[in-house]
Amino acid sequence: MGMSRLFFERQWLHALGLIVLLPICAWMTGLDAVRHGSLWGLATINWYWIAIFIPILHQVYVLIVWRSELHGGACTRVFGQAAFPLYCTGFAIIGIARIIVVFLLAWANRGSFEFAPIAMKVLAVIMLIPALYLFYSVRRYFGFERAFGIDHFDASYRDVPFVKRGIFRFTDNGMYIYGFFLLWVPGLWWGSAAALTVAAFNHLYIWVHYYATELPDIRRIYGAK
Repeated sequence: MGMSRLFFERQWLHALGLIVLLPICAWMTGLDAVRHGSLWGLATINWYWIAIFIPILHQVYVLIVWRSELHGGACTRVFGQAAFPLYCTGFAIIGIARIIVVFLLAWANRGSFEFAPIAMKVLAVIMLIPALYLFYSVRRYFGFERAFGIDHFDASYRDVPFVKRGIFRFTDNGMYIYGFFLLWVPGLWWGSAAALTVAAFNHLYIWVHYYATELPDIRRIYGAK
């Protein structure tokens, strides 16, 4: 398979995911509950689209770096030993922004979805617990370097076995299942229709990343799973 074909392997699925999800997100903006409110002089609808754009930026960034490094070592050739730290810095900045903007959106749009507010707050706390346990498990057992994708940069990590401790005892996909519970918390806590919509987009879109980008890479790196 040629280099360009390897780079774009299964990215038709990525494109399809956006073709399906973005029109739904656009349709949701016609609802008064999603448009309600503002923050710092910026209308909720603007925060909403920022909160949609950042996950796309994040996952496309990861795609470009992972594939260009895995299939040719492009990042290492350009940046040398600084390639992975530089990538991690970008990943962290965009990833933290991905979380923060959902909280800002929820606050701007607070009170727009007031269905059983006490039950929603209880559910927010329930969802926060496994999300925090996931990040604890990554820090203690998995390591943030592996979570960021160091196996695309350093071949020595490709012989390290899969982690089966912490939350990873229950699933190999803890980040996708439980980590993204965190993004549901602000919408549930503050009763925000816009933030709940964005949380749903994030949770669905990260699975697009898994099947379109990460799973094919895992199979090429490890020859399994």
